[in-house]
Formats: sequence, structure tokens, C-alpha cells
Amino acid sequence: MPNDGKHTYISVDVEASGPIPGEYSMLSIGACEVESIENTFYIEIQPITEKFIPEAMKVNGLSLENLKRNGASPYEAMTKFADWVKRISNAKRPVFVAFNLAFDWSFVNYYFVMYGGNGYNNPFGLSGIDAESVWFGKTGCTWSEASKTHIKRTLGLRLDHTHNALDDAKEQSIVFERIMGYYK
Repeated sequence: MPNDGKHTYISVDVEASGPIPGEYSMLSIGACEVESIENTFYIEIQPITEKFIPEAMKVNGLSLENLKRNGASPYEAMTKFADWVKRISNAKRPVFVAFNLAFDWSFVNYYFVMYGGNGYNNPFGLSGIDAESVWFGKTGCTWSEASKTHIKRTLGLRLDHTHNALDDAKEQSIVFERIMGYYK
């Protein structure tokens, strides 16, 4: 993967109780450094609202009741995540990488704004890289061919998508590295 020595690419995945932050809760964050997949972060978070979409909870397999008792507070979770990002970035600019950047980044950004300490505390800033869009641009495929399933099939990757935030962050890290090295 091309690296200019100025950036640290971090694959991030979240599990949530619904489609939008604020009305629904981010329940877990999983992350790993793209070029060093063993550098990982995972935390489960106490819900901030009682609202949930049953299908979302079925997919993520998390329990709101268990998270209320055993999850980290949103403040603790975002402080630990920011500290981890800063530590592994080691003075480089961290770059948020996700499949469906709009979903994952919106939850992470919302939580950094609301629970990240004094003022705006998102170490990623206001941008990130959407892996599907990179694939779309590199291959000239149709948008429907930019799904993670189609990309993995094209790249010959057989990776499970478990809906555990850390597992999925590792999966998308591997896929993203292959995308960046792919030439049609």
C-alpha cells in the first residue's frame, strides 16, 4: 500500500443500535492499523438511548442490558479510543478507513463531539477514506459492483464478516490493502 510516511491508516468499524447517531447508540468500536493488523482497539459502550432497531440488534448480537451494566461510558470509550489513535499514529496524521464511511464515521464523529472532552476532539478530523469509493474509482465498475461482497470475490478473498466490530475492522483492513494494490 502506498504510504508517504506522514499518515497512519486506521480501519474502523462500529456496531450500533440503529441507523443514526444521537437517536441510537454506538455500541462498540473496533479498529486496527491497516499496515499492522495486530495493532488493535476494541471497546463496548453503554447505550445513550433506549431506542433500537430490532434488526440491528439481531445483526450485532449485543445486549443493551448487558452493555448498560458492563460497557464503558461514552466518555471513557472515546478517551481510550483517542488515546489509542494518537499512540499508534505516533505523530503521523491518522486516516479513518471504512466500508461505508458515512455510517461508521458519523457515529465516531458524533461521539467525539459529544463525549470526547473539551470541544471537538476527533483525532481523525473531518474526513476519511471510503474503501468502496476507492474501488469504484480504481476499477471504473458500477456502483453495485462496489459492494464489499463483490470486491472480496473479485480479489479472491474469503473473509468472514462477523458483525463484531474488531473482526470486521480487521477484515476491511485486509480488503483495503488489497484494493490499494489492485491494478486493473
